[in-house]
This record gives sequence, structure tokens and C-alpha cells, in this order.
Amino acid sequence: MLSKAQEIFSQLEVDEVARIDVPPRGTADASDGALRTAVEPVVPALQSGSLFGGRSGLLVVDAQSLLKAEATVIAELVSLADPGAVVAVFLAAGAIPAPLGKTLRDVGDTIAVRRLTERSASEWLTSAARERRIGLHGDAVAALINRFGTDVASLGGVLDQLQSSGEEITGEMVMTRFRNRPDEPAWLYMDAVATGHRGEALRRLEDFLHHGHPLVLLATINSDLRRRSLAAAAPDYETFADRDGGRRNYGMEKVWKQRNRVKASDLNHALSALARADLVLKTAPEVTHRVTMERLTVALCRWYGGVRR
Repeated sequence: MLSKAQEIFSQLEVDEVARIDVPPRGTADASDGALRTAVEPVVPALQSGSLFGGRSGLLVVDAQSLLKAEATVIAELVSLADPGAVVAVFLAAGAIPAPLGKTLRDVGDTIAVRRLTERSASEWLTSAARERRIGLHGDAVAALINRFGTDVASLGGVLDQLQSSGEEITGEMVMTRFRNRPDEPAWLYMDAVATGHRGEALRRLEDFLHHGHPLVLLATINSDLRRRSLAAAAPDYETFADRDGGRRNYGMEKVWKQRNRVKASDLNHALSALARADLVLKTAPEVTHRVTMERLTVALCRWYGGVRR
């Protein structure tokens, strides 16, 4: 999304861009006004043009986290802003609160940026290697995805580095030379657990723990268990979606289709194990955290999808 935003600013010849990172909802803030301190710079950015006579730019990141009062103020500012003086881009990983969401649809363009999957990243990697006239032999593509995930910027940098070396690029060479772990979202871990692939789930766990805290992963598991429990108890999909909060998306549909794969007793076992793991992470020494998460992962694979190596 950031790359697309920069492309838009470049096309419209905007060089001076003010970036606003919206804090998560519930974040403490000392401001007494309608806008939190971190969001307040939006006001002058929308009300004034560039200091050098051209159009200024405003980039609002995580716009889905705006509060209702903030969305109301910004919607009015957007409707009054001079398009010849300012170009505003709002990045959101979810619905933008009303009335700002509607205002942006009325006065601007909406561009959907799809999540890059490992399959599409592999296709990109193969194409990028071909453009650089680099031969990827054997399982080199899989090894590069294993090390760098879907981060195409890092993958491009690695290809440039390997291109200059002139070496034959194989999976073994990639795994030996590069030791980093990809910074990937938690849903990839949950996907691996849901299929019961223990080895894949443990690899995803290692990737996640290299960058993130295990309590964050526990929150993801808890949310998944809650959703699966709701699906198991609901008479139909509409009831399930309403009880979960009214959202209807691919993730919800996937859980609904899998509702009969996990027995109620196994959901209870998973919930008990999650509670025990949470207690360990909050009370036991940190050196025990990784093995606790590994044991929980293996158990979840058994309860969710059967044990597979």
C-alpha cells in the first residue's frame, strides 16, 4: 500500500508529503480536543498547500483506526480541501469510520491492494529472476520464500546481490547463506495449524517469534478458537456472522466451511491448553516461552487437523 501511495504522489508530482500514523484505538492521549495528538497534524495538512507553490501531500496510515470524532472532523476538512493544493491518500486495512469513509468514496478514488500470497510471491520471484537473467535451480524459489516470505523488496535486493556473484543459485546455497526469518502475519501460522501440518506450523511459529511476541500469537489463537466455537454452535452462516460482529469476508467463510472438522471436545482441549500457555507466558521465566509455544502448536495441529509430519 505504501508503494502504491508513493506511486500516486509521484504521478501527481507531489514531493512534499506529510505522513500521519494513526495510533490504535484505546491508546492513551493527553489531548483534550476532538483529535488525538498524533492525528492533529491532519488539520494544517488539509488546510494549507505546499510552501513552494505546488500541491502538498498528506499520507494517513492505518485510517481504519480513526475514532468517530476524528473521522467526522477529517471528513469535513476533506470536503472543503482544495484538490489543486493538496493530495491526500488514506491507507486502511479495514473499513474507515463514518462519515469519512463515505466522503472519501464521494470525492476520491478507491484502490484495492490485495494481500500478496506465497504463490504470487513465487511467481513474482520467477519473473524477476528471468528479467535479471538469473537461473534459479531446484528448490531455490522455495528456499528464497522460506527465508524472505512475501517481502518482494527484500527478494529483489537478494536477486541483485546474487546476480553480481555469478554463482549457481540453489536451495541449499540460499538456506546456507541467508539466516533471516520472514516477518509474516499470524494468519499464516493459523492456516498451517488448521491443516494439521506440524512441521509447517512449527516453521511458521519460528518465523513469527523471531519478530513478534508470543502473547500476540496467543491472542490470534484465542480469536480463532472463539470464532470456531461460534461457528460450531450457529445454525447457519448468517447467524454465525452476526454473532461474531457482523463481518462477512473470506476468513469467516473459511471457518464456517471447516466448522465440522474440529470436534467440540477438541475445541475444549484447545481452549484449556491456551489458558495454561497464557499462564506460563505471564508467570514463568522467558526461557520456557518458546518450548511452551512449540508444545501448544503440536497439540493444536492434532486437535485441529490431525497429526501430519
